[in-house]
Amino acid sequence: MTIELTLNNETETQKFAQRLAQNAKMPLVIYLQGDLGVGKTTFARSFIQFFGFNKVKSPTYSLVESYQNQDINIHHFDCYRLSDPEELEYIGIREYLKGSHIQLIEWPDLGKGMVAPADLTIALSGNNDTRKLTATDHSNIGQELLQRIA
Repeated sequence: MTIELTLNNETETQKFAQRLAQNAKMPLVIYLQGDLGVGKTTFARSFIQFFGFNKVKSPTYSLVESYQNQDINIHHFDCYRLSDPEELEYIGIREYLKGSHIQLIEWPDLGKGMVAPADLTIALSGNNDTRKLTATDHSNIGQELLQRIA
């Protein structure tokens, strides 16, 4: 299943991310794809903030930022600065693959072979304020999530 949307401003991107978060269940792996500046981090930040985490940092330099409370366990990865997927071994990627988590992975192609397979891909494109968002499922988990928000 695929959903395509036109998002006319950053607020619409944030609202879609929060709607997706509202319907998300663990475990879940979401790939965030698109060029620099299309809103991947904005999407991830809004998704995470839905769960009550007000201070959400970009994991550009740390590779991963984790957010946990009694209800949710989220890991936000940014693979942009990887020169080799094997670098994920240094942050203990195998531990993140265990258990029931939500993983948001920016630039997943740069972590190929090391990151978990996607349940859902969110692809963003466009320029200025208008963005095209394409959400595509890759598993039963992803399909169920898209059906809940469609």
